[in-house]
Amino acid sequence: MIPGFIDFLVHIDAHLASLVLAYGLWIYLILFLIIFIETGLVVTPFLPGDSLLFVAGALAAGGMLDILALCILLSIAAIGGDSVNYWIGKYCGVDQLHCRYPRLFKKEYFDMTGRFYEKYGGKTIVIARFVPYIRTFAPFMAGVGRMSYPKFLTYNVLGGLAWILSFLLAGYFFGGIPLVKEHFDLVVWAIIIISLVAVVSILAGVIQFARAGKSPE
Repeated sequence: MIPGFIDFLVHIDAHLASLVLAYGLWIYLILFLIIFIETGLVVTPFLPGDSLLFVAGALAAGGMLDILALCILLSIAAIGGDSVNYWIGKYCGVDQLHCRYPRLFKKEYFDMTGRFYEKYGGKTIVIARFVPYIRTFAPFMAGVGRMSYPKFLTYNVLGGLAWILSFLLAGYFFGGIPLVKEHFDLVVWAIIIISLVAVVSILAGVIQFARAGKSPE
């Protein structure tokens, strides 16, 4: 029963139209919770995000959902979820990781991570929004690295709005095109791959920073 429920959640984007018909206005709460949980809990990166937003936008174009309500509610869910994930990392992640794995997670590692995020972390938070799994871990690591919350919140808002609006509006304006419907998975993966290229460039900077053995000034 539980595996079946998890499988349903993972592929909820494929059932969204029938859920709208079954639950009516409650679907907005369901979508809010899915986006909030996917971004807010470091243990739930498997939940759908990009595809769910795209499908929701396409359904809004067909009159089944309200696009303005989706934009507002899901933006709040995305920003709020990342904030919760940040505080979990800041107040729970460091102590637990250090206590359980003291040799692997030393205090100086956290200090270095914090200094790195202070200088480079902002763009990581924004770009990570567009990469499945990474977007769930990025705010947690920002908290672990002691990135200042005001700075995190700024990039959290920018990234959250960019992610929600881009996928919702892409679905709204292009989801109904027959060619897009036929190749929906390819469209989503194309966007993800473009985002990954940007992430690779950031990881290259992290590697160079680690090899240099220096802290950003």
